[in-house]
Amino acid sequence: MLIDSPLPQLDRLFDYAIPDALADEIVPGIRVRVPLRSAGRMLDAYVVETDEADAGDRPLSEIDAVSSPIRVLTPKLYALARRAADRAAGSATDILRLAIPKRMVRAEKTWLARPVLEAPQVGAEHAAWAASMLAGDEGLTHCIDAAGRGAFDAPPRTIRLENGSTVGAWAVLLAAAAVRTLAAGRSTILVVPDHRDQSQLEAALDARAPADAVIRVDARQSSPARYSAYLRMLAPAPCIVLGNRSAVYAPVHDPALLAVWDDGDPLLAEPLSPGVHARDAALLRQELDGCALIFAGHTRTTDVERLVGIGWVHDVSAAKRVSPRVVLSATKEGESRGARVPSAAFAAAREALRAGPVLVQVARPGYAPVLVCADCRAPARCAHCGGPLHATRRGAVPTCAWCGRAATGWTCPRCTSERLRMASSGTERTADELGRAFPGVRIIVADGEHPVATVDDRPALVVATRGAEPIAESGYRAVVLLDGDRMLLAEDLRIGESCLRWWSNAAALAAPGAPVHLVGVTGPVARALATWTQPAYARAELADRAPLRMPPTVRVAALEGSLGAVNLALASVRDAVPALDDLAVLGPTTTESTSRALLRFDYGLGASVAEHLRAALIADALRARKNVKGRPPPVRNTLRVRVDVPDLDL
Repeated sequence: MLIDSPLPQLDRLFDYAIPDALADEIVPGIRVRVPLRSAGRMLDAYVVETDEADAGDRPLSEIDAVSSPIRVLTPKLYALARRAADRAAGSATDILRLAIPKRMVRAEKTWLARPVLEAPQVGAEHAAWAASMLAGDEGLTHCIDAAGRGAFDAPPRTIRLENGSTVGAWAVLLAAAAVRTLAAGRSTILVVPDHRDQSQLEAALDARAPADAVIRVDARQSSPARYSAYLRMLAPAPCIVLGNRSAVYAPVHDPALLAVWDDGDPLLAEPLSPGVHARDAALLRQELDGCALIFAGHTRTTDVERLVGIGWVHDVSAAKRVSPRVVLSATKEGESRGARVPSAAFAAAREALRAGPVLVQVARPGYAPVLVCADCRAPARCAHCGGPLHATRRGAVPTCAWCGRAATGWTCPRCTSERLRMASSGTERTADELGRAFPGVRIIVADGEHPVATVDDRPALVVATRGAEPIAESGYRAVVLLDGDRMLLAEDLRIGESCLRWWSNAAALAAPGAPVHLVGVTGPVARALATWTQPAYARAELADRAPLRMPPTVRVAALEGSLGAVNLALASVRDAVPALDDLAVLGPTTTESTSRALLRFDYGLGASVAEHLRAALIADALRARKNVKGRPPPVRNTLRVRVDVPDLDL
């Protein structure tokens, strides 16, 4: 029995007796209610396995009731959850809480009353369509047929579908692979960062696969809809699952392909404990299920490139290399060095607007996201909470981005100046400036507050933040990437990698032959974009990080809590794993409320380090329990552990 509890000391299997009244109902995988004598209450649990008790065993507590007769926990899902939790020094129940939706009684009754589900059939014309779409990518089909692990560089272009939708070529290729797999009677799981990518896959699969075989899973669904989708996955019939990061755990029938799109997107990093990235969970699942695993994207993350370098993942190249026409734009002699749009990019946009839409990518939304003192250039801060001030429009009173208060009568605390200066331009200010530069042209703003999915082929300037770019029906006639130098200034180990991903994804929306202007950026990132050699950039990044022992060349665990708890955990791990070197520990650093330390270790030591970090968590939880006398202990663990943090951030 696996008890559903956040307490780390309960993350193990417990033995319970099956009462005679429930002997016919208790089977592995169902939900039950069981007593926990140490807590004096009833808890939810999953039946993992059943066996005959030995005559000499001590008396066991009995299962109280069956919560649901459906076997929601399959043996392979439990094995995957256990391995993922052990790798991340976490609890299997935390993984299962992400994978198995909350029970919905009405949806369950509807499912139980359904007719027998038959295997979906793929028509011959749809199977032929899938084969034709994959005809130029024999490396991809070979990797799928051989159940291999591949890193696939998707072609950077869009495709107009027969139903009138325009999607990325990557979506058509993954949809064709899924249809091909479904025609063979096996299942596919397609994991993408957000709903925009899911919608592209749905459009590519529209009318190509039976509707009842395509299952969408994401957080936007209602609880009954998500539970119904999960029950469909459990059925012994193949299907195609489209979902976000939790879809990697989907318990589908006979999986043949697991594909992860754009694994560098932070949305695929799980924020909830134990924080297993979808990429790592996919690697574990491929080992357990023996299915094919494809990491697809317009760029290559250093994490995947490390796996390619050691031979664990194979490079899957397209038969014909296609790349956008990237131009590195800089100010010319005689132009103002502060010009935001150089003359070359300006001329390209003006020429392209005669034929269709032009995409302009900027760093931030809003009008003026950053304000500074006009005299001393100190960042403008709110006098009440210290938050950054920003302007919503030209001439408006600045407001605080944190508390929302208007900064009427603001005075600089450093030089007592009362004048403010706009230090950056967001989507709205950029749209305002471009509207004056291109009078009579449509201006479309696309960001978090103004979501736009698609734009038509009429001339328009589309000003979008990174990741929010709409898809043009026939591709953009030009793409202008602004604020690149500002993006690269972010204090982040992976900022170059992230910028290359943002720019590559935007460049992939351009029409064939359309110019892509990267403004004001030089160096390795710009060269990688211009030559479309993202894997080479990832290899260079790995080579630079290896001597410094930075992720992903090593694994990094973050420990947070009281200073005593952090030091005790570090000491116990170092004693248990003597192979850790003298530079393995960074910190701890202490603030007013907590202490934090980083532990660096090689991949070969991962299992041992994770095991002893987990033991330190349990020991800390038991110490917290003992400190509370005369009443039930609260759920308060002073130590927190996160394995595989992406950056060395103390």
